[in-house]
Amino acid sequence: MTKFKSQGFFNTFANARKGLRLVLKSEVNIRIHFCAALLILAVAVCLDFSITKICVLLLTISAVICAEMVNSAIEFSLDAVFHNRYSKLVGMAKDIAAGAVMFTTFVAVIVGGLLFIPAIINLFD
Repeated sequence: MTKFKSQGFFNTFANARKGLRLVLKSEVNIRIHFCAALLILAVAVCLDFSITKICVLLLTISAVICAEMVNSAIEFSLDAVFHNRYSKLVGMAKDIAAGAVMFTTFVAVIVGGLLFIPAIINLFD
């Protein structure tokens, strides 16, 4: 038995949409990632990428955006619990979460390079 009222199946989707809207409104980095993702996907379509390569791009893009969203959730949660007071441990947790985003982004750039560089080289051959 839980003290929280059951939301129902469809309300969970409404909450998820609300969370996505919230992060898009409040986080500049997420908007940058979304814009970059749209540009990258448009270039992939122009370069006539296969469905497999587009799927790899989509998975990579989603990993970066999910890492950024988890980072934001951690930051909001810690700020709420600690009332925006400085704490060395809170700072460490936020830095680790930001590091996860950076690592995911670096891997995404490598994957993008492996996919795009040969396609761009083939344009000039």
